[in-house]
Amino acid sequence: MATAPVTSAGTGFEIEGIRAEFPILERRVHGQPLAYLDNGATAQKPAVVIEALDRFWREHNANVHRGVHTLSEEATALYERARTTIARHLGTDSREVVFTRNVTGALNLVAHAWGRANVGAGDRIVLTEMEHHSNVVPWYLLARDVGAELDWVPVDDEGRLDLEVLASALRRGPKLVAVAHVSNVLGTINPIAEITRMAHDAGAVVVVDGAQAAPKLELDLAELGVDFYGFTGHKLYGPTGVGVLYGRRELLDAMGPYEGGGSMIRKVTKERITWASVPARFEAGTPPIGEAIALATAIEWLDGIGLDAAHAHEANLGGYALDRLAEVPGLRVFGPPAGEDRVGIVSFALEGVHAHDVSEILDRHAVAVRAGHHCAQVLMERLGVAATTRASVAVYNTREEIDRMIDGLLEVRQVFELD
Repeated sequence: MATAPVTSAGTGFEIEGIRAEFPILERRVHGQPLAYLDNGATAQKPAVVIEALDRFWREHNANVHRGVHTLSEEATALYERARTTIARHLGTDSREVVFTRNVTGALNLVAHAWGRANVGAGDRIVLTEMEHHSNVVPWYLLARDVGAELDWVPVDDEGRLDLEVLASALRRGPKLVAVAHVSNVLGTINPIAEITRMAHDAGAVVVVDGAQAAPKLELDLAELGVDFYGFTGHKLYGPTGVGVLYGRRELLDAMGPYEGGGSMIRKVTKERITWASVPARFEAGTPPIGEAIALATAIEWLDGIGLDAAHAHEANLGGYALDRLAEVPGLRVFGPPAGEDRVGIVSFALEGVHAHDVSEILDRHAVAVRAGHHCAQVLMERLGVAATTRASVAVYNTREEIDRMIDGLLEVRQVFELD
């Protein structure tokens, strides 16, 4: 597929070389080149990540932390090196990095291991209306089981959190604030450092869902000041089946295990069991070894491109998409205008047409987007819709692909006789 060498004006982002690193972009769908705009659900993988996973299976496959034979020692070294790489990327210590199966697993770990030890009857948990179900359901279950209460921070008409309502909720002395760094529907970048300062001043612990932020933003967790931060590998150009939980060391040290089994123990007798030190305490059983190694490779690859450059490219594409979508009659776009607090995630609704129908017709143009409630039904209710269509860009996307989406949307209008 021919593309211009630079697709984001002023960013100097060389797109041809980037696209060449993604084998799946050579695919044709319905006889046309694939335009993959569903990166908010999962990103495609560069060859270096695919090769890293393949190399582990072919050359080093063994279990970790158990064997004294060569393959086990190699696998252990690669696995722990991956942890160190990720910790360095986050600006933290490797002992504060726990491997999970995904960000959902990370958030559930906190809800169980920290929440059930620290949240009780009558305590308050603050959530926001823009949260993914992964950052709602664990806290709902916790509140239901221990008798705690949920407070909700609303979203304004431009898709930003109402920080005055947050301040009011904090005056009620909640134990915890759970918030997305970036909305998976609106593309809003929340001011996490400011929210964290406000929450800490009120004595609350802060848990951040970083699933959409980690592939796009420079993360310095010490600067953000958060207590827990989770993200997932497959949205960050890595494999499925692996996620990361960052937790402040003093909090992790005070937490009991989430799951029981091998590796997370220090000693087991008939009378007493003692736990391993962190992070092993929270990694029961065989971990996602190859997946963690490949995730570290993905992070090194993205760091090599430069997250600032990648974010500038994606923000430029997001702004272009907003401009082009404004040309489509009867189309409503959700979220803030293009600017510093928005990433390249654009959700919209076409009047009179269900999001699934929009997605199906766009697929005829080989344009892959997401349709549905995006695991954010509280936000859908706030927006007054049952579902939206979502286009989400990545480092390999181009303006030409946005143009193809617009052509497809104009065809939707024709099919449904909206013109």
